[in-house]
Amino acid sequence: MNHPARDAWHTAGRRLLLKAIEEFAYEELLTPEPDPDTPGGHRLDFGDAVWTFRATRGTFGTWRLDPDSLCRRPDEVDARTSPERFLLDARATLGWDGPTTAEVLRELTATRQADAQALTRELPAADLADLDHLELEAYQDGHPCMLLNKGRLGFSASDAAVYAPESAGEIRLVWVAVHSTLATYSGVPGLDADSLLEEELGAETIAHYTSVLAERCRAGGLDPADFVWLPVHPFHWDEAVRTLFCAYLADGRIVRLGESQDRYRPLQSIRTLANLDHPERRNVKVPLMIRNTLVWRGLSTEPTRAAPDVSAWLHQLRDSDPHLRDELRFHPLGEVAAVAVRHPLYESVADAPYRYHELFGAVWREPVAALLQDGERARTMAALLKTGSDGRTLVAELVDRSGLTPRAWVERFLAALLPGLLHHLYHYGVAFCPHGENTVVLYDQQEVPLGIAVKDFAEDVNLLPGDHPAYRSLTERASAVLLRWPAHELAHSLLSAIFAGHFRFFAPLLAEHLALPEDEFWSMVRAEIERYHAAHPELADNYDDFGLLAPEFDRVALNREQLLGGGFHDRAERDEGFDVVHGRVANPLATAAPAAPATVTATLPGPRTDQHAPKHSPKHSPNEQNEQSDQNAEVRR
Repeated sequence: MNHPARDAWHTAGRRLLLKAIEEFAYEELLTPEPDPDTPGGHRLDFGDAVWTFRATRGTFGTWRLDPDSLCRRPDEVDARTSPERFLLDARATLGWDGPTTAEVLRELTATRQADAQALTRELPAADLADLDHLELEAYQDGHPCMLLNKGRLGFSASDAAVYAPESAGEIRLVWVAVHSTLATYSGVPGLDADSLLEEELGAETIAHYTSVLAERCRAGGLDPADFVWLPVHPFHWDEAVRTLFCAYLADGRIVRLGESQDRYRPLQSIRTLANLDHPERRNVKVPLMIRNTLVWRGLSTEPTRAAPDVSAWLHQLRDSDPHLRDELRFHPLGEVAAVAVRHPLYESVADAPYRYHELFGAVWREPVAALLQDGERARTMAALLKTGSDGRTLVAELVDRSGLTPRAWVERFLAALLPGLLHHLYHYGVAFCPHGENTVVLYDQQEVPLGIAVKDFAEDVNLLPGDHPAYRSLTERASAVLLRWPAHELAHSLLSAIFAGHFRFFAPLLAEHLALPEDEFWSMVRAEIERYHAAHPELADNYDDFGLLAPEFDRVALNREQLLGGGFHDRAERDEGFDVVHGRVANPLATAAPAAPATVTATLPGPRTDQHAPKHSPKHSPNEQNEQSDQNAEVRR
């Protein structure tokens, strides 16, 4: 990895400094006061230093700083581009001890380094729009709410240059065989381990690996039929498997088979990789012994085993529901197979830090490429926050290409995004975690949104307490790993993950670059929710319980959770409870005016073939049912 250029380093620092002030003020980690010396100004007084700025307040109480107004007294060289200086000034107010301060600065430096490197290869908006889903992953900006979103504790500079998403590196996975006393395979109905390997490796590679395993088993007196195969990230092979599992490498219960022939590229989540050489083959999610944005990025053993069960259940819900099956383009990206590997030594230490219980495994997920018909495109919802090197936003470029007005395009986007999520929440008591990275928006040839795909199930799908009728078809293994929350907390899958976590940034972008006023945007969001309510009066008793239109809701505070201890200290449980909340925020949907009548008639999603068995469909869908063709669903505004 090359050192970042000075200009890129300063630009990255400036952006992080502004983000620190805005997000810390939003979460009330810091409380700006009016500045008597600056008309319309605010100040943060830390005793030895005072930071002043002008700012406006936005939806949810967001702070939006005027970058040119920011200054520090007493001034220092480069203070206006130094988030490090700001955090050191704020340290006492934030209550950080020495270890926490050092961890914050380490993750901040790593994040700034990654951002500066990304700045050196930025593209204009038109070029970004031309990239496919996988190529665009290398140009994302990371979590919009969290300041330290690329800390990646464990990666060296050389590791980041190959394995970080912005590197657009090419990775060959290490394939291993693990004895069944340590490893278990689980798959959706109809997909056994042998079938999976045939589809993911091919006959020639299987023959070579079989020979390697047979030779090792002859030497150790073991039976090759008793082994389960899985890929390992090369970083994790060296960092964790060769060290922590060395006893099982020595006794022959773990055998290295070789490097994959196929090249892979990391998605934004880092530990999920897509196949470059065979895009129709599944994505692979593997553990990494790194800490990033709050948690260590391992794979929990029991949720890994249950992932195919959860996926099969979600597909069963969709395929048996005419609304989901016939009217919407909604696709849960099935986690169709998994291997979980236990570590007997650490199993005996129940209160060990959770990362020691998430050391080894793999999950195979349906690839986004398999969903697309001719001419269609896919991008994560996070990409809609992207601004190109020319100052033009990606969303403005997409709207121009669509030929629609900004308002009509946003209507189509909301109609593609919300109905499926609302239906799962209200009708089935199922909440995904549909933040920007987990939600993939599908577009037609004219860049008009058609629908969405959602991902991450075993650890990120939540349910209601009690015995909902839909839950009765869950396997015992799946039911045991899915967390249960009351309706008002389950609603945060939309309130916090999308509305406060994504739309809080998306709405002002639309206002600035597409002249769509923020209050009009929120009226359109409310109209989409009310449209669902009107179409499903049988669920009316549920609507108030979830409170999507309530006057206010709890503020989820991710930086507060990370910086006040949750992100830096070892604990036995990955999630001690629901996300850290602090205070309440006003819900813009509660006061949104009725949306103005639209003048366009939109057809969603337009003529297409079966959405559930797409052009590059894997041989086995999660429930082995024959899929039906979608009917055209007209949405009249």
